[in-house]
Amino acid sequence: MSDWLRGPRDGLALTFGGNAVRYGELADAVAAASLPPGDDLVVCPVGTDPVHLIVRVLACLERGRPVLVGGESNELGTGGERGEAARISAALPAGTELAVLTSGSSDAAAAPRAVARTSASWLESAAPLAEIAGLSATDRVAVTGPLHVSMHLYAALHALWLGAAVGDELDGASIVHATPTRFARLIEGAVVPPAAIVAGAAMNDGLRAQAAQRGIRVTEYYGAAELSFVAAGDGGPLSPFPGVEVELRAGPSGDEVWARSPYLALGVVGGGMLRRDERGFATVGDLAERVGSDEFRVLGRGDSAITTAGTTVLAEDVEARLLRLGGIAAAAVVGEPDELLGERIVAVVELDGTADFAAIVASARSALSAAERPRRWFVHPVPDTASGKPARGALRAALAAGTLGSPYPLAADRSQA
Repeated sequence: MSDWLRGPRDGLALTFGGNAVRYGELADAVAAASLPPGDDLVVCPVGTDPVHLIVRVLACLERGRPVLVGGESNELGTGGERGEAARISAALPAGTELAVLTSGSSDAAAAPRAVARTSASWLESAAPLAEIAGLSATDRVAVTGPLHVSMHLYAALHALWLGAAVGDELDGASIVHATPTRFARLIEGAVVPPAAIVAGAAMNDGLRAQAAQRGIRVTEYYGAAELSFVAAGDGGPLSPFPGVEVELRAGPSGDEVWARSPYLALGVVGGGMLRRDERGFATVGDLAERVGSDEFRVLGRGDSAITTAGTTVLAEDVEARLLRLGGIAAAAVVGEPDELLGERIVAVVELDGTADFAAIVASARSALSAAERPRRWFVHPVPDTASGKPARGALRAALAAGTLGSPYPLAADRSQA
């Protein structure tokens, strides 16, 4: 079997869509998988059945074929490469084995980028994550998002490396991988696994308290598709993930997280925020503040900063504060042009029906600084990106198009929330 398939042949491997696949069946399917002729890039399109996607990815990794996860099904034609796949294939760094498309969290409308890496860069982190999260071959792992997203694909492959079972069923699962937004939604349900691995954005204290009340053991990690694992913890501040050196360096919007580890991607095709230095450290511009000698709190992505009245405000920070107020199921914060302020803060919230909206706005006025207070509020579903983060790019587009409905009426005074 491959480096990623470590379960016994008769052991349960996959349970997606109610279909059970055992390790022996999965290994046989990988060995028999038909790949396009030649040595060109192989594409696993968005929407590929999870079992078929895993089979194709593993087949490519075993046979030394670079594989692109995500994109459109027509990116490769019978005449060879074309479209997005051609651009990506021509620019992939030497040694690329796996490339995953990502559009990031702050702008869902941005052109896709392909994060290129080796299989070893993920394999290196498998044992440390298992130790931190207390995972073993006896676990039943649930993923809560599509496998063309880096976080969820890694979660599935990691479970197979363990020899555990992985699928999309919460019932019977011993641990679930989720973003904070999705974890907040599933924790309200009747079926929640006893443990969770949460990543993709910082958890807020209210969500941690909910998990504790329900007796759910939470492992939180911070990383990025380009950096892989950077830091981890079990609540509150994070410490460097095993094998990672972390430095906080002054940047234009605050202290940026720089990491050096064997888990870093080879590069990114199509732009993005990845920067490297001559010492082997890399960053995507995420901001953090030091809490202890070896601990820090991640504040959010620098490219989601909103400059209002000369003050830089982080969207993630305001969103986290709003979610602590109660009555809000989901929140997203964006900036829109304003002649006086430069940008004004707009909040889009989903309500959970437990509080009056006027009371929520009043609470926000007390909880937020003057610079952080939303100048306009909309009650509207908060869209997610494929990775489960607020799709701020889509909301900015809807705001500009006037399709969010009518804003909640506020006092005309710009100093009011």
